[in-house]
Amino acid sequence: MADGRDLPARLDRSALERVLARAAELQAGELDPGEYISEDRLLEIAKEVGLAPHHMRQALAEERTRIAVPEATGAVSRFAGVAHVVATRVVTGAPAEILTSLDAWMQREECLIIKRRFPERIVWEEHRGFWTQVRRSMDMGGRRYMLARAHDVSATVVPVDTERALVRLEADLSNVRTSRLIGAGGSTAAGVVAGGALLAIGFFPLAAIAPAVVGAVAGWGVARSHRGVAARAQLALEQVLDRLEALQPPTPRPIGTAIEALVDRATRGLLRP
Repeated sequence: MADGRDLPARLDRSALERVLARAAELQAGELDPGEYISEDRLLEIAKEVGLAPHHMRQALAEERTRIAVPEATGAVSRFAGVAHVVATRVVTGAPAEILTSLDAWMQREECLIIKRRFPERIVWEEHRGFWTQVRRSMDMGGRRYMLARAHDVSATVVPVDTERALVRLEADLSNVRTSRLIGAGGSTAAGVVAGGALLAIGFFPLAAIAPAVVGAVAGWGVARSHRGVAARAQLALEQVLDRLEALQPPTPRPIGTAIEALVDRATRGLLRP
């Protein structure tokens, strides 16, 4: 029978992960449901087992920003694409300054407006102002304003250490996906109705099937097009993080800024008694 002396003196990465996961599971089983462990104690334990403190702090920051998002499972997600896109990055800066920078960018470059604000989190939604709608419709600067289509966009920023913070951006695209699925269902239903009408007035069955097939194909394309929307929204989130990471403040578009300034001046003139 093998005993402890037969175990290898060194562990590869896979074995290390299994051992640590099992030890954590055993330790968690000994804790009472209402019992908690402090972050300071957790950092001490990590140091004792040889884990780098900065890795543990980042893991803690990721846990604090973790929000329950439905996983991309099920037939709808596999067929039409995900309803939520998420991007995370560790960047240099204070959380308050990062949130301020993100808020300025989202309002100026993505035509969003604050929906809710918390100390470590901001949630934006589509800005429905008249001039904002005009700006989006004119597509100033060649932007598609992918995030403006979302039900809401959120940013959560928590400190990792004195110099870095973890940023989590999330866009809820459930409204976009639902509208595309409704459109897909409408196209399919229209094809079926058209085929049934042709069959009712005496067309050959093969001729009557054609509209139903065309409607089904069109509906399939509409539903699948959401995958592209989700991919572009994901890219938009990553680009925001790229700018934060590079510490490059966004450059306002001259044409858009000039038009907005003229509109603002004209509005003040109209409101002046």
